[in-house]
Amino acid sequence: MSFNWSKVVDWSRVKVYDLSQPTSAKAPPFMWYPPFKWTWIKRLSEHGVNAMYIEGPLHTGTHFDGQLHFMTGGKDIGSMPVDYFIGEGVIVDISKHVGDYDIYTAETIERAAREGGLEIKRGDILLIYTGYSRYAWCGPEPDEVRYICKHPGPDVSFARWCIEKGIKWLGVDAISQDHPLNTVIRRARPDLVAEAEKKWGKKIDELMPWPENYQVMHTLLFPKMILHVENLGGEIDKVAGRRCVIAALPFKFDGGESAYCRVVAFVSE
Repeated sequence: MSFNWSKVVDWSRVKVYDLSQPTSAKAPPFMWYPPFKWTWIKRLSEHGVNAMYIEGPLHTGTHFDGQLHFMTGGKDIGSMPVDYFIGEGVIVDISKHVGDYDIYTAETIERAAREGGLEIKRGDILLIYTGYSRYAWCGPEPDEVRYICKHPGPDVSFARWCIEKGIKWLGVDAISQDHPLNTVIRRARPDLVAEAEKKWGKKIDELMPWPENYQVMHTLLFPKMILHVENLGGEIDKVAGRRCVIAALPFKFDGGESAYCRVVAFVSE
């Protein structure tokens, strides 16, 4: 594979930004998922070497959802070509336009892109900076309920726009690419549904009826191979509003439905 990104990045003065959250037993799991665990299985004092054993879901820390995550017979993460995970893209800052439970649309993304002087091109990787990574367990203002259950998210119209626009893949600095109330959280936390409806002034079934909105960023986009990264963070605020070269490299997990990954942005400084 070969690429020409010289118009995007001046490689003589590149800075690499880490857009990842740690994979950690400290991170609260997504609703109804088991926690991530680790333990020592060998120690220097006894075995002459340190070694660890890990156990837990693939959907913790920064991770790349594979097609198999939502599709029987979908591609496993280890069989995907490495060039899928690397490319030119934009990091669109919508943080000024969204708050708790807000629903963002293609218009939200396009307006924020224009404000930042960005053009979203066909084939781009699209990373969405909501600002909610600051509420992650590792962020400066940790708030578990707000980060997991109240972050902004899209509806089905945005998913359709991603297909029409030819987005390569997406990422977001939230625990899910879907709106939290388009996940099992709608069933698990009816009290938060009522809180959101009070803010919206409308019933949830009017704004985001199921089944067409249920996990739509997975169910509608994965068959089109428009996959995504969840739990972005790290230095994403420093490159929000930029066009750059983006790489998200999951470990080559044979048969894996998803995988932990490290996401970086290459930017000219």
